Amino acid sequence: MPAIRQNQTREKQLLAVLTGLLLTGLFPPAGLSWIAWAALLPLFISLEGSTPSQALKLGLLAGMSHYLSLIYWIIFVLDHYGNLGVFLSFGPYLLLCFYLSIFIALFCWGTVRILRNISFPWFFVAGLWVSLEYIRAHFLSGFPWCLLGYSQYNHLQIIQVADITGIYGVSFMIVFSNGLLYSLLFRPPGKPSTLFRLQFFFGLALLFAAVSYGFYQTDAQGKARTQKGITCAVIQPDIDQSVKWDPASQSRTMNIYRRLTLSVSSAHPRLILWPETAVPFFFQDQSDLSNDVRSLTETVNADLLFGSPAYRRKGRDYVYYNRAYLLTTDGRISSYDKVHLVPFGEYVPLKHVLFFIDRLVAGAGDFEPGEDVSPLRDTGLSIGPLICFEAIFPELARKQVKKGAQVLVNLTNDAWFGTTSAPYQHLAMAVLRAVENRRTLIRAANTGISAFISPTGKIQAKSPLFVEHTLTRVVHPAASPLTFYTRFGDTFALLLCAISVLVLAWCTIKKNRA
Repeated sequence: MPAIRQNQTREKQLLAVLTGLLLTGLFPPAGLSWIAWAALLPLFISLEGSTPSQALKLGLLAGMSHYLSLIYWIIFVLDHYGNLGVFLSFGPYLLLCFYLSIFIALFCWGTVRILRNISFPWFFVAGLWVSLEYIRAHFLSGFPWCLLGYSQYNHLQIIQVADITGIYGVSFMIVFSNGLLYSLLFRPPGKPSTLFRLQFFFGLALLFAAVSYGFYQTDAQGKARTQKGITCAVIQPDIDQSVKWDPASQSRTMNIYRRLTLSVSSAHPRLILWPETAVPFFFQDQSDLSNDVRSLTETVNADLLFGSPAYRRKGRDYVYYNRAYLLTTDGRISSYDKVHLVPFGEYVPLKHVLFFIDRLVAGAGDFEPGEDVSPLRDTGLSIGPLICFEAIFPELARKQVKKGAQVLVNLTNDAWFGTTSAPYQHLAMAVLRAVENRRTLIRAANTGISAFISPTGKIQAKSPLFVEHTLTRVVHPAASPLTFYTRFGDTFALLLCAISVLVLAWCTIKKNRA
């Protein structure tokens, strides 16, 4: 008997590891997104007959195999730019993977409790997954990297429901579908109960409604009235991150931007976009380099949106910002300071404790977060800027659109990631910001991937990775009303959080009464 139990335990562990690897395979560049609808089956099988404590361990194992293979690029970043070396880079990498795995462990623990106490479980299991994703997206500044729903970014009919539920609605559909499939394939033999049939047909009806809504929206958005088109151009300079902040390379960097910007002038763009921190000096200072940028807008007769570090005096010290400037042809300048900074990338949290750690971004001191999430406006166009990492936080894009942004713009510098999977994953997540708010999203990346994304989430044009490139396209500013998601935010996710708390409390009470 002990040998049989040991073999069963090993099989459960292998199924948990398999689940983690399948989840990683859903995301680009592997992009096996259709597996999502069965990816959780091995995990659900492994939970059969498991106690809550055993489920917790299986969830940790599934989570570690998933995140170790998903965010391996952190080692590259810490080694190449953090100068920690490969060996020391494993410490922060393993800690982050373990932290993220806790959420899958809690999901497994809660799933076992729900399956034992609820006769109609899969709605609540899917709700629990969404609740934990929502917590992960907000706890300790949040790290919503590659939530399950993002795996469907290139299946337009599936992701349209995000304009109501946000990305969490797509995650919900995937987990709910996995649960229904598990029940269908692995239910006990014999005639299915009335409750089973009700659950199954309710699930099918829900999925059918969501996909039907997707077909309706992709068709409706194609016919939607829009304002007069504006020609926009994206400049991707492919500047090596290791020399970007070298003062000796500033003139060479700006010459690349000038050459590529002049190359798109024949298309007569009204707006030209450069990436995050494209200008590796303080544009606010009066200098020959900043004057060259101003004169370039006059030469091409186009407004220019670009990134630059910025500063202001605070007492005896200076505080620094990761800033986006909008420079118009008539000389007006407006700016947006990045609100959601990258921990250990742009600032060090708990610096008085972690004094031995330095941030990754060179060129200034620790950055301060901006305070105002408002669009930048040129003549007749309202632009919602999202700087780098901010594109993975739905609430920031939503606030921009709610305040009047007609177009979303993601200025980023993914050179940090090298040729890993991270730039592809970063682009996939940006797609959902366009769908949630029904706004075109333009992405300008230093080394790629730059892109134009339609309000339905269709990637209309994109650049290769690590090459000089330009993209030019006519963009139609949105004239449609605000979506349900833009107006009311994460109502769907918050409702499921409340339901999950109540359901788990009920399961605990029921267990104590037994």
